Amino acid sequence: MNDYTITRLAGSLGAEIHGMSLARADATEAKVIKALLHEHQVLFFPQQFLSTEAHVTLGSHFGPLDAHPNLRNPFTDHPNIFELAASHGGLADEWHSDISFSANPSVMSILNMIECPEVGGDTLWTSAYAAYESLSAPLQELCAGLTALHDASPHGMPELTTIHPVVRIHPETGRAALFVNEHFTRRIVEMSHEESEMLLRYLFQWIARPRFTVRYRWQNGTIAMWDNRCTQHFVLSDFSEQRIIQRVTVMGDQPTGLQPPRWQPFVRGETVGATSRYDRQLNAHLGIEIKTLDSNRKDDKPDGP
Repeated sequence: MNDYTITRLAGSLGAEIHGMSLARADATEAKVIKALLHEHQVLFFPQQFLSTEAHVTLGSHFGPLDAHPNLRNPFTDHPNIFELAASHGGLADEWHSDISFSANPSVMSILNMIECPEVGGDTLWTSAYAAYESLSAPLQELCAGLTALHDASPHGMPELTTIHPVVRIHPETGRAALFVNEHFTRRIVEMSHEESEMLLRYLFQWIARPRFTVRYRWQNGTIAMWDNRCTQHFVLSDFSEQRIIQRVTVMGDQPTGLQPPRWQPFVRGETVGATSRYDRQLNAHLGIEIKTLDSNRKDDKPDGP
């Protein structure tokens, strides 16, 4: 375990580890890996070629495991493996933190590259620490007082919603990180739809700035680990071959804000009209009913003679 080498891959995050056999890793070695993860945020271990059971055993050292709450595996039937195949639409080509639509999202992900294209299909990660720390002080202060609605609409389930802080504190490092992503985040709770769209558009573009990111070119058998509490990732859809990954997902996160929300949720008090459709999802999550044009909708055809 002491013979491994670390190669930093980018200024903001990312390191490649050589000389460490993950198939033999135990709880003591998992502590070393966790410390490296806290420092580098995403780690890559080439030429591991773990079996499914070894992959799951490795993940179990870091916490409780789950597959995926909404999506089925195309090929591999295992209760603790989430499998994505490009031939079955498994391509996460938007910036996201895994399962942020859940009230208790993923702590970390451990990915096993089973089959990758000869060229293309790279993955990028971005540091949510660096993105927050590089904001101006006024924008940091604004974001720290806000919360955001996340949902599972990319999985066809927009009714699955939760609210998380826009800026969260990592429970182990104590560092603040932006916690909104273009894949699952829908709305700033304390802002109007128009204001929310403006701020989220800016934050999504900001988080994706190249200086916060690392780009990794895959080889079969590589294991990647990343901390979902302080990173986001994005897969490049620039290939036509098969691409199959298997992921072990460590669960149990409880996002905590840098501070409590400074304002109440945005609820329009005036008479609302057609634009109230933009508030429908947030109102449903909050359990608020407002009379709109929906109340005049003809849901059922009248009975015939």
